[in-house]
Amino acid sequence: MKYLIVGTGGVGGCIASFLALSGKEVTCIARGEHLDAIQADGLKLHSDLKGEHLLKIKALSAEEFEDKADVIFVCVKGYSLASINDLIKRASHKNTIVIPILNVYGTGPRIQKQVPNVIVLDGCIYIVGFVSGKGEVTQMGKIFRLVFGAHKGTLVPEGVMESVQHDLQESGIKAEISADINRDTFVKWSFISAMAITGAYYDVPMGEVQKAGEIRNTFIGLSQESATLGAKLGIEFKENLVEYNLKVIDKLDPKSTASMQKDIARGHESEVQGLLFDMLAAAEKNGIKAPTYEMVAQKFASKLKN
Repeated sequence: MKYLIVGTGGVGGCIASFLALSGKEVTCIARGEHLDAIQADGLKLHSDLKGEHLLKIKALSAEEFEDKADVIFVCVKGYSLASINDLIKRASHKNTIVIPILNVYGTGPRIQKQVPNVIVLDGCIYIVGFVSGKGEVTQMGKIFRLVFGAHKGTLVPEGVMESVQHDLQESGIKAEISADINRDTFVKWSFISAMAITGAYYDVPMGEVQKAGEIRNTFIGLSQESATLGAKLGIEFKENLVEYNLKVIDKLDPKSTASMQKDIARGHESEVQGLLFDMLAAAEKNGIKAPTYEMVAQKFASKLKN
């Protein structure tokens, strides 16, 4: 199958690299100096799972891509979604599946409304991956798990999701087809929201969240409040959400930080809207008290990008 990776940042770059290393046909969409470096020298991968590699992967701007893809992984930040609708339409044939891998809940349905004639699934990923230089991505730790699936009412050609799962697993990515992608994307939103906000609020790596004390208690408070929201929305969790979030955070490399935290530190546009203010708005809409989210929101209100 032909894979198109839209957004070759930490997540997209690692997916593309792992697929390419196993011989899959991959094209990356990137921009700016990052794109220039990949086109000139290849995509450099520093990986705790795969080691050091320099990969000659086809890379283009969104405007330059004129082919069709069988699978499109959407790995841009939430604030860039609207800019890729035309690319998805142009790059899709009747059986193409689109798998958004974003941190914000409800991304699949949001894209589906914009491209109604394309098969849009939903997905989430657990990885510490980031751009570590121009044309260079780094994957830290032993966790690289990708969950994807179809929302109720979405018709997917028989065997396609299984083929994608096989390719991902063959590439060294722990890929799972979700029986309840609505639940699983909410679980990821809960985790990454608590992780990114706690790290950014205290300006610390995850090793500090792994220690008992105020910082960890803030992470727990955020997790508890999102768990209450999920229950109010009718989501049935497979296990206690707070315990799950703690289990995941404790497996991360102690030196790791979330991309939102990195972006805020660099003064870049960040996902603070989707990971903090959207969660707080959903809680308020559903009558959920969220004192921990309200506390951290006071610090980040000035960083909100309209």
